[in-house]
This record gives sequence, C-alpha cells and structure tokens, in this order.
Amino acid sequence: MVAATLHRLDDARVWRVLAEVCDPELPFLSVVDLGIVREVSLTGGVVRITPTYSGCPAAEVIGLAIANKLAEAGMNLRVETQLSPAWTTDWITEKGRETLLAHGIAPPPAASTDKHTLFADPPAVACPCCGSMDTERVSAFGATACKAMHRCLSCSEPFEAFKCL
Repeated sequence: MVAATLHRLDDARVWRVLAEVCDPELPFLSVVDLGIVREVSLTGGVVRITPTYSGCPAAEVIGLAIANKLAEAGMNLRVETQLSPAWTTDWITEKGRETLLAHGIAPPPAASTDKHTLFADPPAVACPCCGSMDTERVSAFGATACKAMHRCLSCSEPFEAFKCL
C-alpha cells in the first residue's frame, strides 16, 4: 500500500519534481521559480512550458531536462512548448526573485510596474550588492537577452538586472 502511494501520479508530486529542474542559464533557479512551467495536466498527460522568449536558445534544453527528470521519477508526461500567452517576468515567483537577488542579479520590477517602460528610459534598478538606487544601465543586454548590464555608482559594482517583460 505504501509503495503504491509513493508512485501515485498527482499534481503535488509532479510540481515537486519540476522544482528540481534548473534553468541552464541560471542554474541556481528552478524552472518553476522562473515561471516557465505554465500547466500540469494529468488528465491530458502533459506539462506545458513557456520559454522566456520565443527564440530562447535554452528552450529545447529545458524541455529535455524536464522530460528526463519526469522519466527518472517514473512519470510518463509529454512536455509541450506553448508561446501564447508570452512569458512575463510577472511569473517569476517571490522565491525566484529572492534567489536572483541572493546571486547578485537584480530581480525585475514588481508585477504592478507599467510595461510601457519597455519603450522608454529604463526604470531605476536597485543595486543587489548595496541596495543603492544610484545605478545606471551600461548595456541593454547582459549574458542573456532577458537581462541588462548595470553599474552601481555608489559601490562601483557591475551587475545584471532582469528586464521587465
């Protein structure tokens, strides 16, 4: 009876397994905390993911990592990529935002931020090292297309910041 319970497929167990899959570009952040896992449908036998942007080079690797982790756990679920609705930084969990900050990456502004800022001057970003708002963007792109390079004018540290998408 206990063995059958351990191997029973349920939402909570699937989400726990998915939380063990790390983003290949941010290996300290799970795909769940990044917010790219959109849906787990046990009746349809599918996990739906939305990449951070449609041309994300890691999307296929992430899909394979998820499929492999599910298979290792004995779960026979398909992984489907879904581009609509488009991923937004609003989907990053609070834990994900805290993890980014702990690794020296400024998390994106809160979900209530007006997305029109994408087409204007970038909003001020707090330095993840010292907390100062006296920062400047030095490049629109960081190590990945979803981040920008910044510099703190108070402590002089360079840092990446997630763009508000």
